Amino acid sequence: MARPALEHLPLEKGCSFVVKEFDYPWYPTPWHYHPEYELVLVTSSTGKRFIGDHISDFRPGNLALLGPNIPHTYRNDEIFYIPGKSALRARSIVIHFTEDSLGKGFLELPESAGIRGLLERAVYGLDITGDTADVVSENMHAIVSLSGISRWICLVEMLGQLAASSSLVPVTSSSQSAYNARESDRLCNVFDWVTENFEKEIRLPEAAAIAGMQVNAFSRFFALRTRKTFSAFVQELRLRKAASLLTDTDMPVTAVCFDCGYNNVSNFNRQFLNLYKMNPLAYRKTFLVHGFAKKIPAG
Repeated sequence: MARPALEHLPLEKGCSFVVKEFDYPWYPTPWHYHPEYELVLVTSSTGKRFIGDHISDFRPGNLALLGPNIPHTYRNDEIFYIPGKSALRARSIVIHFTEDSLGKGFLELPESAGIRGLLERAVYGLDITGDTADVVSENMHAIVSLSGISRWICLVEMLGQLAASSSLVPVTSSSQSAYNARESDRLCNVFDWVTENFEKEIRLPEAAAIAGMQVNAFSRFFALRTRKTFSAFVQELRLRKAASLLTDTDMPVTAVCFDCGYNNVSNFNRQFLNLYKMNPLAYRKTFLVHGFAKKIPAG
């Protein structure tokens, strides 16, 4: 199999770990790795699962915990790639977290000894089976709709359930790692630059130069490792900043638009609607009505 690619799922503002619910015609992720631990639950579709040096079948309900930098991919059965089979879907719930997500000193607590041991075993990849799979899968579905401290508590609860279980089976026979410092540095440099400058005009050639790559090569590199185009990444970052300003400040919508790097209010409204399914003013009012934000003047 080809050399694995580095993948990155960006953190949302105010989050220490990533929770994603994916829904595709087929799983698009290539042979890849990432520095985070991964809890992955297949909720729909079948195929072959490649983890390190191990190959096995997967089906709905397949649940695994993978340690950092283990190369892996999920390849759907051929029927998923046949044009016209649109009723078939490949769905999953994925959690990416690091030891830092649990909090400084958390793993040194005597109460965390079991979780510490669990993470040490995860370097082999762990299949989660039996009653443990049922309980943790239920929490995987629940965590998607949680936020803030409730989401963090749910993650810790799942790790505690896994640590106490005797139904975990090592996937590989030896620890696997595919860390690539050069690729990681390239992505981190670009992320840092975009985060510091997203309110200004962001140009693809500048991002490519920061990564030390030609524009076309950078576009492929970025899309492969983040599951989105560079422009979509910048757009999402700007819109999530806008959402934060709408709920946490009294800035008028027009000011939020320009502060987040947009120079056209109509385009800002349209893009915000595409992501949040409501326009900026409705988003602000929704938070006010439900008491999630301080009283802010309309507009």
